[in-house]
This record gives sequence, structure tokens and C-alpha cells, in this order.
Amino acid sequence: MQVLWARGRGTVADVVTELPPPRPAYNTVLTILRILEQKGHVTHQKDGRAFIYLPLVDHGQARRRALSHLLKGFFDGSAELLVLDLLGHDRADPDDIRRIRELIAKVSGAKADKSKGGSPR
Repeated sequence: MQVLWARGRGTVADVVTELPPPRPAYNTVLTILRILEQKGHVTHQKDGRAFIYLPLVDHGQARRRALSHLLKGFFDGSAELLVLDLLGHDRADPDDIRRIRELIAKVSGAKADKSKGGSPR
């Protein structure tokens, strides 16, 4: 998906060429692209004998879907458990902690505004 997002489109050979070594076999990439197509993440167009694959979901959509799947499968749907697990094992970077606090304050402020009948920030 990273290659298709960066290029906008590509053949199986394009994807193989842009992957870092050790590169997977052509048939492996083809199989993965077919699975991604079955799942609705990519589509293809025929160009002569080649298939050109195009992403159907953007990076943000894919990230949200993956995170939702991760939350449901490993954290019982709890964002709190996920954050606690992320921050509990390794020493978190102080800048990351600051940005997380800012995000929490922003989200909390927006929710408080909505409950008071004001418009969100």
C-alpha cells in the first residue's frame, strides 16, 4: 500500500521494484494485491496485458481501519488500554507525552463545548 500511495498507481513489477531488499517474489506481491483488492483497499485497470493497481483508501482511512481492528482484537475496544500499553513498556519520549497531553486537552475542550451547547473548536 505504501508504494501505491506514494506513486498513486502501479503494476506488480512497479511495487516489487520499489520495495526494499530483500524484495518479495513477483507472485507474492501479486497475491497480496489480489487480497487487498478483495478487501476493497485497491482496484485495478487493465492496460494492455498489465494490470495497473490503484489505492481505493487513503493512508488515513487505512490507519483508522487497522487501529479499529487492533482495538477490538487486542484491547477490548478500549483506547485507554492501548495508550497504557504503549506508554507502559518503554520510556516515552517527552515530546510525545506533551503532544498527547495537548491532544487530550483539545479533545476534552471540544467535548465540553458541545455539552454546553457551544460550537466545537
